Amino acid sequence: MSMLTRLHYFNCVVESGSISKASNVFDVQPSSISRQLTALEKDLGVRLLNRSSRTIGLTEAGKTYYQYSQRIVSELDEANRRVNDLQQNPKGKLKLSMTVGFGECCVLPLIPAFLKQFPEIKLELEMTGRVVDLVEENVDIAIRTGQLRDSNLIATKLADNEFLLCASPQYISEHGIPDTPFSLKNYDCIRYQYAGWRDWFLMDDKPLKLEVKDGLTIRSINGQKQLILHHAGLALMPRWAVQEELNNNTLIQVLEQYTISPYQSLTATYAIYLKRELISPKIRVFLDFLKENIQIKSS
Repeated sequence: MSMLTRLHYFNCVVESGSISKASNVFDVQPSSISRQLTALEKDLGVRLLNRSSRTIGLTEAGKTYYQYSQRIVSELDEANRRVNDLQQNPKGKLKLSMTVGFGECCVLPLIPAFLKQFPEIKLELEMTGRVVDLVEENVDIAIRTGQLRDSNLIATKLADNEFLLCASPQYISEHGIPDTPFSLKNYDCIRYQYAGWRDWFLMDDKPLKLEVKDGLTIRSINGQKQLILHHAGLALMPRWAVQEELNNNTLIQVLEQYTISPYQSLTATYAIYLKRELISPKIRVFLDFLKENIQIKSS
């Protein structure tokens, strides 16, 4: 029998003034309650109740113990109510860490609508290129690109990382269109400064590293986009970063019959969260909202 159950029995006996009345409340035999009260007194090494054939009264120690016992049970009941309320109504602080490029293009535009739908959730946003530790930094959800390595994490896929070779119409008009991936060495190629994205690979039976003209590098997806929009060259861009520009023809995809990637394998972008038996409502509704509203489609 748990200590908490004994506290419930003890409080009820004190408040009702009778073991038999307490037995009716908990629907157990009076002898069961009596045994648990005796066990409680034995554990404490002190008598809490003065029993007679007709009445039950508190000893001095019992009066002191009841003050604490009543408070413990009351606060635990309140804690249970609060937790149950959180499970039913998404609320509280939600800390989100995301990559800068995907965050700017795909997540931040959705935030106002999410907060309007869930006003009791307080978002704390971080955009960073580093891999955060969800436990140490108390992060609820991290948005990352690549493979899931930590077995204590769960990944929900948000988008495939489909990379497109893009340039502005003016650049194409002035320099022409490369006819094969192997002619990229003759064009101004703007690459991501991060080592993991710097090389370009032709994805065939096995990845083939392409020879690319040594040109501008920049550690920003949006920076690459601004450079190609202003006719600086070609860049290998995630579809989610240039979908709008492709739709309005301010950027043009070239060599679209080929699959080119800055990785030696095809990847996706995931929302990562800690593996738990119960996912808090605030995490669940945010993940559902992202999956429902992030729309990245081929043109």
